[in-house]
Amino acid sequence: MQKTGLVIVIFGILIVAGLATSVVENQVTLEGIVQGNGKVNSAQIVTISVNLDKNETPIGIFAVQIMEFKENTFSAKMLDPSGIEIISEKINEDTIEHEFKVFDSGNYELIIESSDNKESYVAGAIGPLPDANKKLIISSISSSCIIIGMIGLVVLAIYEIRNKRKSI
Repeated sequence: MQKTGLVIVIFGILIVAGLATSVVENQVTLEGIVQGNGKVNSAQIVTISVNLDKNETPIGIFAVQIMEFKENTFSAKMLDPSGIEIISEKINEDTIEHEFKVFDSGNYELIIESSDNKESYVAGAIGPLPDANKKLIISSISSSCIIIGMIGLVVLAIYEIRNKRKSI
């Protein structure tokens, strides 16, 4: 019985390690990403800005999520450090995500606008494109730990149930 308890603890630790690694993965993924939110309508906008270095970040990314989405109401635009509009887009779904090239180092701005008089809550994020290799490695470790821990617990439960039946 003591061995069973020890094995349960080991598999539990694997699951917790997998979940902890998942938290680290989120931190790595969001490293350098600036998030912002607020309410937009025809009179007010939401602006989110981030300082990007073209030598460290050749590609940036931005995302916009709209809580009370209406077709042909919202738009997003990106301004480079010179104030030049590099992307302008009507938002046709509740969540969008786009990449952009970082040609100059400096402050990039994401501006979210609405043509509706009614206020809508929006969230946006802008920053460097996350490193896909780091994310893949960390997510693989996280998933592996969780899967091994869960399978181990299931196999142990089946083993214990069979042993109980044999002993009766």
